[in-house]
Formats: sequence, C-alpha cells, structure tokens
Amino acid sequence: MGSALSAGVSGLKCHQTMLDVAGNNLANVNTVGFKGSSVTFAELLSQTIRRASGPSSSLGGVNPQQMGSGVGVASIRMDTSQGSITATGQDLDVAIDGSGYFVLNNGTQNVFTRIGSFAVDANNTLVDPATGYRVQRMGNYGESEGFQTAGDTSIHIPWDASMPANPTSEIVLNGNLRASAESTSATVHRFTSNLSFTTGNGNQVATTTTYLSDLDQWTSALGVGDTGTILISGTREDGTAFTNSPVTWTGAAAGSGATVQDLLDQITALFTDSTATMNADGQIVITANRAGYNLGQITDMSYVADDADALTVPTFFDYSTIGGNDSKNFKITVYDTMGEQHVLSGTFVKTHQTNTWDLVIESITGERTGSWNEYDIHNSSALNRRISGIEFNPDGSLKGLATTGESTTIGVQFINNPGVIQTIEFFLGVPGEFTGLTQFSSQQSSATALTQNGYSAGSLSNVTIDQTGMIIGTFTNGVKVNIAALQIGMFQNPSGLEAIGNGYFMPSPNSGDPVASMAANGGAGKITGKSLEQSNVDVATEFVTLMQAQNGYQANARTIRVANDVLRELTNLIR
Repeated sequence: MGSALSAGVSGLKCHQTMLDVAGNNLANVNTVGFKGSSVTFAELLSQTIRRASGPSSSLGGVNPQQMGSGVGVASIRMDTSQGSITATGQDLDVAIDGSGYFVLNNGTQNVFTRIGSFAVDANNTLVDPATGYRVQRMGNYGESEGFQTAGDTSIHIPWDASMPANPTSEIVLNGNLRASAESTSATVHRFTSNLSFTTGNGNQVATTTTYLSDLDQWTSALGVGDTGTILISGTREDGTAFTNSPVTWTGAAAGSGATVQDLLDQITALFTDSTATMNADGQIVITANRAGYNLGQITDMSYVADDADALTVPTFFDYSTIGGNDSKNFKITVYDTMGEQHVLSGTFVKTHQTNTWDLVIESITGERTGSWNEYDIHNSSALNRRISGIEFNPDGSLKGLATTGESTTIGVQFINNPGVIQTIEFFLGVPGEFTGLTQFSSQQSSATALTQNGYSAGSLSNVTIDQTGMIIGTFTNGVKVNIAALQIGMFQNPSGLEAIGNGYFMPSPNSGDPVASMAANGGAGKITGKSLEQSNVDVATEFVTLMQAQNGYQANARTIRVANDVLRELTNLIR
C-alpha cells in the first residue's frame, strides 16, 4: 500500500512540474526570442518480487515479477525551433532565420541571445537597451576606415564621424565597341588653342587679316626688322613627332607686315594633311583635311624673345573632335582630393589596325591650365592623354594593349590643388574575358565608363543590416560602407545551453563551446533586418499540455485517495 502512496506522490510532483513548465511557456507567449520547453517523464526503479527463470527439461520459463515505484522527471528540454519573424520597421532590429545566437558582452564574459532588439547608446555603441550589454562583432570590417577599433570587439556606429573625400584613382570601362562601321562613321580630327588672339585692347577678336604687329598679346613689341619666332612641338597625323619647329616673321610697324594668316600657313606646313584656321573667338584651330584616324596634336608652343620683345602664345591645345574610323564618346564624374566633382570626357576611336581602338581623354573640368603638357605621363610624349592600341581577339574578347608597357594611367592637376598630381587608372577588363570592353558586330557602340571609386566627404545618414549580418552605412555622399559584421555564436548542442534570464544563455558542459561565425555562413542562419523573432510557443499545444497535466494530477490524486481509503478500512478491521 505504501508503494501506491509513494507512486501517487511522485506522479503529483511530476505533473506539477509539467504544469509549471506549461505555465511558464504561456507566460512568455509574447516574449521576443523566447524558446519554450517541454517535460518528459521516466519510470522510477522497479521493485523485483520474483526473478525470471529459464526453461528446463520438464518446466517452461517464468517471467520476472516487478512492481514500479512511481514516476520522475527525465528531462526539461528547451525547444530551439524557429519562432515566427515579424517586421518592426526599426533599422537596428534583427532576427536570425535559422541556427545561431547573437553574442553580447557584459564587461566580463559573453552571453548569447536570440533577441535582436538593439539600439545605440550615448557613446554610439551598439547595445541591448534592456541591459546595456554590448553587441559583439566578427572580423575586421570597418577598422581600416576608422569606424571600429582594432582589438575591441564591440560595435561602434559612426554617427559622430565623417567620411573624408576619396579622390578618383580608378575608372572601370565596360561595354561593346562595334566591330564594323560604315565609312560615314569616321570623325574629323580637330583641336583648338586655349588662347584667343585680340586687337584694339581686347575690343575685337583677331581675324586672319589681322597684322601680327597689332595683336594685344604683345607684352613688349617686336622691333621693326627684328625676327619673331614661335617654336612649336607636336605630332603629325601619323604620329611622327616634330620638335621646336620654328614659325618666323619680320617685325613691322603697326598696321603692316605679316598677318595672322601668314602664321597659320606656317603652322599648316608642319602637318601632312591638316589646315590651321582661326575661329570666331580668335583661337587657332587645326582641322584634318579628311575624316579618319588621326594622331595630330600641338603639345608645346613658345615664343622666342628677340631683345626685350615678348608675345603671349597658347600654352596648350584641347581636342574638339578626335579623328577615328569610328568613335564613341563618354563622360563620367570624377573627384579630386578635396572631394570636388569634375567631369571627365573621353572618346574611343577606331584605328587603321584591325580590331584595334585608342582611348583619348579629351578634357577634365577644373584642370589646371597647361597641366597636360607639363605633366604628360604617357609613355610617348607625343601622345598626350591617349591610351593606344587597345586590341580585341577575333571572338570579341579583350586581348590587351598592343605595346608592352603601355600605360593605362593618366595624371591630372586640379586648379584647387595645384601641388598634387592625381593619377587615374583605366581598367579595360581582363584579357581573354568578356568582363570589360568587348568588340562585337552591332548597330551602335555601347562602351562607356561604368564606375569610378571617388567620392566627396560625407556623414552617416542611415544604417541597414543585410542577411550576412553586415551593418552597412549609407553616407550623405551616396557611398555605402561596411561598418561592422554581427558575430553569431554556434553550438553543437543548443538545447544544452543554460538560461540566465533576460533571454540570455550561457554555455554548459553539454552545449559545447561557442564557435564564432557570420550569418549565412558555416551553418548559421540568415539575418532578417528590421524584424524580430517571436516566441516559438504554440498556445494550442500548451493548452493541451495543461489538460494533460491536470488529468495526470487528478489521476494520481485519486490513487492516493483510494490507497488512503484502503488503509482506513484496514485500520477499522483491526479495531
């Protein structure tokens, strides 16, 4: 009879535990990141009344006679299954869709949680606002930009920092240059001086009939009978160079002597098939006599003084149009070291060689006057700002540059920072691949400058968190930068973690040590931004568990009552 009583008592205790667990689950049905638990029972050690015996030659075998002594709680197991994910709209709310735990630090040790409701404190540190525990990061993202501190695994959101300007150092080219083109697609080569010649103290633009002696550009007049000389260097249409070629005339009184046309005729004679003219603005214009590929350019012009005379002459010539058997123009915004924007204009021109193009940089706004000539970094000083011999394979893929060692980098000085030469490299693509420039047959060329890596200064305006847990900052200059990566802790046996309150867990000897990882990597779940994971408690299931606990409790209470009635009856008999 005592066994019945003790078994009933054990049943009461176990079903009370079952009720307590179900009650706790229901209490946390709306707790973010809560993981419900379930109870399993096991029979207690049985009392053996008679042992089993095996069969003999005359008798069969006999089974053992055993009587149980009650029930015990075998385990209270945490359910680590995924809870539903609900959108909150808050930038720093995150949920793990899959395995893993967020890692936080309380100043002495790391704790782990599924609650991803984070905020920024007064020091711009990412924390759990309920406890102030600091969210931990993975890797060295954001350290090179100064957003994170090496050796400190907490996460700093740089609302208090500015992003310095980044000068353009690379331009990526992409797109197709058509393999064939009609002769009507050929362009005429033309380049224009930066200086306008004037007369009458700047009131009139010089024309071809203007006497050289009447130009305003004399800072000290040429004496009558003296020789005026301009030395000109450049390249002819086929790329052959001429250096310091003299253009001369004899000084005369005002209103007499050589004219501008005499000067233009001598400049024309320096070229093979081009003509020098003067436009309506008083600028010298060199125009090819026929369309097609052309390397003509004046790279330097200087006046040689005779006695004390001095004449201001053009310091450089800009391309108006680039001569080629076909051409494709593009523009892209670039940035200097101050973060100021400038427009770079370039043209692809098809050469006489099969499957070969040149890239010519026509102009960059804000560039220091004359910087092309003084800081020409092209391998051949005769080809300013020209990347020559871009070849393509017969299958249309990029072959590379025809000349070994040919540079794909240009240099530029900007007016607002004249002491700095800024270099910009053009990435054409990978030879043998179709990742950059290509050459296929098409109606129109599509090649252009796709991207560049410069930007102006800016400050942080917004943060988002992607599925890998990367915190991405968007700055006022439009640049997006990886600020930090959330650390995810992985366990071999998540059910073995020990809860310590506030939705936090600590490793136990049976959970295994944590393995640091990033989300969506190494078995870790993906991050869902602007969302939180809800409790995984199912109310319907818990109500059924309550009924089962109640029925079990009542049944064991009835066992105790009946056993008590039997003992009372026995006592009455003894009396």
